[in-house]
Amino acid sequence: MSDPAAPGISVVICAYTEDRWEDVLAAVASVRAQSRPALETLLVVDHNRALLDRLRKEYEDPPDGAVVRVLANAGPRGLSAGRNTGIAASRGEIVAFLDDDAVAERDWLKHFAEGYADPRVMAVGGRTEPVWASGRRPDWFPEEFDWVVGCTYRGLPPGRVRVRNVLGGNASFRRSAFDAAGGFATGIGRDGNKRPLGGEETELCIRLSRARPDAILLIDDRAVIHHRVPEAREHFRYFRTRTYAEGLSKALVARSVGAQKGLESERRYTTRVLPAGVVRGLRDALLTRPGGAGRAGAIVAGVLTAAVGYLVGSVRARRGGVTFSVVGIAEGGRD
Repeated sequence: MSDPAAPGISVVICAYTEDRWEDVLAAVASVRAQSRPALETLLVVDHNRALLDRLRKEYEDPPDGAVVRVLANAGPRGLSAGRNTGIAASRGEIVAFLDDDAVAERDWLKHFAEGYADPRVMAVGGRTEPVWASGRRPDWFPEEFDWVVGCTYRGLPPGRVRVRNVLGGNASFRRSAFDAAGGFATGIGRDGNKRPLGGEETELCIRLSRARPDAILLIDDRAVIHHRVPEAREHFRYFRTRTYAEGLSKALVARSVGAQKGLESERRYTTRVLPAGVVRGLRDALLTRPGGAGRAGAIVAGVLTAAVGYLVGSVRARRGGVTFSVVGIAEGGRD
């Protein structure tokens, strides 16, 4: 039985394509099966009328009485505006986000809720595990780069710990965090089938910490979701594209919040975590373990490709070729 005094949690799932129909249904089902029930699930559809109508029909009368609301993205195309639409419509004191191709473990929301016992905590993220379409991790794919496929990567500290930013596909925020800092910036994150940019949650978290210097942001690795990795993302071509896009994204984040804060965690990652990964890969190669040399090479290639993306993104930002904006969150959906 849930604690009536515990904060209500709204879960936002953003969807954009009917190709993920079964994934979306599984994501919603995992929310409805939580040991700590959600107040509501908000499905936000990104400018796809056919998917919007189909989902509204699917959830017009949930058999278990769960509240599932299907909304159209009220902003420009893209994940950031979709999330902002969900936030504006939410009724919970906490707003959690789940990717449309992921499923949450039963105690996901329970662990999120526990993190908010301290009123200074403004955000709690979790651990995202990859589910490889081929059934196993490619031998060459380094765990240090699992962020490429939207998952928790080697190098993040274990347990419940303070962090600079949470990762957007498995995260939660106090509703008041958006009142203080505004919503997700449009123009940074993913936009349907365009280049796989990211970084919008990093920019938001840094902006939040500036607006609320006393804010605590946590990751609790007990709050687990399982994220499907399609076959196309198991190849080096996608790896290269995604690392380049991350460099572009980091340039935008640095433009917004400054390079010192915008690249704070990345400096430790590139100077400590990645060199250790290269050494580990070379050691595995010497021990004739599968994929060791490939993993070491992929780490080096990923760093170089991200660096090129960052340089290109910095030049574009200085020339004004890329723009993004931060908007306040309306309260149209709240009681």
